[in-house]
Amino acid sequence: MYFTDRGIEELESRRGDEEVTFEWLAERLREFVDLNPDFEIPVERLATWLARLDDEDDD
Repeated sequence: MYFTDRGIEELESRRGDEEVTFEWLAERLREFVDLNPDFEIPVERLATWLARLDDEDDD
């Protein structure tokens, strides 16, 4: 188990029944980076990964 799994599990248990828009998620990510600029690159990578999930592989 990765350390981050604890946070993901907490998110799921506390908010797993909620529905959110990607607009809401994007705003929360911006707020997080504003408060924690050292996490700008990982948040950018996560956002890019989420945005491209349905892209066809170039392989």
